[in-house]
Amino acid sequence: MKFILTWLVTAVAAAAACMLVPGMEVNGGYAGIFVFALAIALVNASIRPIMQVISLPVTILTLGIFHFVINALALNIASWLSLNLFSIGVYVVDFWAALWGSIIISIVSAIVGSIVGLNDERR
Repeated sequence: MKFILTWLVTAVAAAAACMLVPGMEVNGGYAGIFVFALAIALVNASIRPIMQVISLPVTILTLGIFHFVINALALNIASWLSLNLFSIGVYVVDFWAALWGSIIISIVSAIVGSIVGLNDERR
């Protein structure tokens, strides 16, 4: 149940990012957003932790700012996965769109997740 709730929160955040960032284009309507949210979950669970460990020295040197670059790369990978594996998803035009999109997805998912009680310790 928590996975489905997390998926829906990520889908809402991805939809908000697609509306706010000019370089993020939805391919496939609502289904494309849900597939993109699933791809984000897969990348966050598998590839992103490896990228964070490998880039740890650079992240420390930049006082954590390089973490934004890791998030943008993870968003680009999720876009590529959703479009190439399922033929629907969100097309991210360039790095800057991915950077702003990842920031918006992080903020919106934190807000919506706290509203629905996703990070509630009682669950």
